[in-house]
Amino acid sequence: MQSMSRHISRRQLLHASGLGFGALALEYLLQQRGAAHDTPSLDMRPRPAHFAAPARAIIMLVQNGGPSHMDLFDPKPELTRRDGQSHADRLETFQRGSEAHRLLGTPFRFHKRGRCGMDMSEVLPHLGSIADDLCMVRSMVSEHNNHTEGLVLLNTGKIFPGRPALGSWVSYGLGTENQNLPAYIVLRDPAGYNTSGTLLWQNGFLPPMFRGTEVSTQGTPVLNLRPSVPVPDAVRRADLDLLARLNDEHRRRHPHEAELETRIRNYELAARMQLAAGDLLDLSREPQAMRRLYGLDNPTTAGYGLRCLMARRLVEAGVRFVQIFPPVQPQFQPWDAHNNVLTENQDICGRTDLPSAGLIKDLKQRGLLDSTIVMWSGEFGRLPITQNSRGRDHNRNAFTTLLAGGGFKGGHVHGATDDLGYASVEKRVTVPDLHATLLRQLGLDHARLTYRHHGSDESLTDARVTRARVVAELLG
Repeated sequence: MQSMSRHISRRQLLHASGLGFGALALEYLLQQRGAAHDTPSLDMRPRPAHFAAPARAIIMLVQNGGPSHMDLFDPKPELTRRDGQSHADRLETFQRGSEAHRLLGTPFRFHKRGRCGMDMSEVLPHLGSIADDLCMVRSMVSEHNNHTEGLVLLNTGKIFPGRPALGSWVSYGLGTENQNLPAYIVLRDPAGYNTSGTLLWQNGFLPPMFRGTEVSTQGTPVLNLRPSVPVPDAVRRADLDLLARLNDEHRRRHPHEAELETRIRNYELAARMQLAAGDLLDLSREPQAMRRLYGLDNPTTAGYGLRCLMARRLVEAGVRFVQIFPPVQPQFQPWDAHNNVLTENQDICGRTDLPSAGLIKDLKQRGLLDSTIVMWSGEFGRLPITQNSRGRDHNRNAFTTLLAGGGFKGGHVHGATDDLGYASVEKRVTVPDLHATLLRQLGLDHARLTYRHHGSDESLTDARVTRARVVAELLG
């Protein structure tokens, strides 16, 4: 028997004891697991989609906090007419301050925008200017009125933490077109995290390489990418070559170790990023006209605009999924207008409206919008009754999502809420429905994109339970 004078792995112990029957059983189980699920290999090379589709990438603009649909996208004349009246029906409230059930009309005017005549609030003039490129879903519904659960649902398909994010599923299913950059990149405000933080870009039970990678728009783009003490290129190259040989030897001795394989590949990716990321993420050479398009010449819009511009450069370079988060100031939930829908919406729209529209305009003029989906969405909407005199509480029963590019129908409004905007009543769309439709536009069948976990074939939409469907009416 192998000497026990040194530490041995569990796999080695199974080989060395009991005539090796334990190792035989283990190898059989590993082979069965791999064969049963047709699991993509543990690398980020491009993989074929299930079928031909228009889109190859997604930029997800997460509007953390719950944008008020009746103040931004969904005009309600009846609500305005009854402003200040007591609402006889008891609505589902979340926080204190709405006990009077007094209706609150919008302080904003709506205008018909674009050839399509889409109704848009005056506080979103730049998104309104591209109404013909937008697919507006007014009939979204969520499952929870708390920020964390709502955001986790929007990003993972379930309200409970621990499942893979949409970006993780996309990179798992398709790989990436650029082997020098991660498939899934997260751009947040350098000042801090929004509600729920890293919960929103976890890989869950998928291999760790499919987790979102944070890239900073301030200072060094990727943390710990370069050594703290400068090293000559020849020395670094020799170190990396030695590391590659050691990794290959370790990989040979320990096959089927998913976490080990992921760690090795992540180190290899980091080495390639040292050469590629710096130039790609250097925005200093962008022309002045491009900087104005994204609002980089205005301190109010510069932070968010920088993230939007970086997202365009990343998808242009072949990154599969980019997730952008809004400013954390003045609060961690910047769309969370509990106290004053006028001033709070004016503030966050002033920070994000121009860059969001600039991103879509830029993609379109470069010929990238047809192959890139831009999704603008919060986790839920707001109530038609007032909270704290001039604010609104959370509302999971109705909210609006905007989609552009990637084969979505431009200038189209889908679904409707009731006369007061409390609940979606026509052509309701659930978050799993939205996820199924996004995957469809990338060429992925949401019911076929699965991963074996604890004996079950898991999927993003959990189609057998949620009965998620592709919303064909949204597609051109």
